[in-house]
Amino acid sequence: MDETQSRAQERLEELGAGLTQTKRGNIYTLTIIGQIEGHQAQPETIKTTKYEHVLPLLATIEESEDIDGLLLLLNTVGGDIEAGLAIAELIAGMRKPSVSLVLGGGHSIGIPLAVSAKKSMIVPTASMMIHPVRMSGVVVGAPATYHYFQRIQEQITDFVTANSRITREQFSNYMMATGQIATDVGTIVYGREAVESGLIDRLGGLHDALECLHRMIARKQGNRG
Repeated sequence: MDETQSRAQERLEELGAGLTQTKRGNIYTLTIIGQIEGHQAQPETIKTTKYEHVLPLLATIEESEDIDGLLLLLNTVGGDIEAGLAIAELIAGMRKPSVSLVLGGGHSIGIPLAVSAKKSMIVPTASMMIHPVRMSGVVVGAPATYHYFQRIQEQITDFVTANSRITREQFSNYMMATGQIATDVGTIVYGREAVESGLIDRLGGLHDALECLHRMIARKQGNRG
C-alpha cells in the first residue's frame, strides 16, 4: 500500500470519509453518525461525529480542485445544537454540488444537517425525530433561559424552512405534537412522509444519490465550460 492509499485508509477509518475518483467526477463521501459532539467530549463507548474534525474538512472540500461534489450520509441521533448548526451552515454555504442521504435516522439537530445539502434524499425506512430544543443537566429556571431556548428554536426553524420545502406551520406542528413520542412532545416521520411534507426532497437510495450528484456536477462543469 503506497502513502496515498495509506492516508486514504486512515481517513476512512478515523472520519468515515473517502474520495472516489471516476470519469464522471470526484466525489467526497462524508458520514455523520452517532451523536454530534460539541465542546464536551462524549464517553469512548458512544459513537460520535466531532465538529472540530468536520469543519476544517468541509472548508478543504470546498477549496479543493480535486473534488467535484459532496455526498453526505447521515445516521445520527442528534447531539450538540451549536455544533450541528455550525456544520449545517458550512454545508449550506458551499458552492460545490452536494447531496445528503438519510439512512437509519436523522434525528433532532440531524434535520438541519439533512436539509443543508443542495439536494436531500431519504430511504423509505429511515426516520426523523422533530422536537423542540431540549437540554439535560442543571438548567437555571429564569426567564432568560426560556428566552434562549425560544431563540435557538427559532434559528433551527428558520434554517430548516429556508433550506427545504416544508412550511413553518407544518414544521411547528410536528415539533409540538403530543401523543406521538412517549413522555415527550414531537413527531417521528419516516421516509415517505418526510418527502410528502416537503422536509426532504425525494425518496432514494445510494444509487439515486450518486446519480443526482453526478448530474449536478455535469451541469456545473457544462456551465463553467
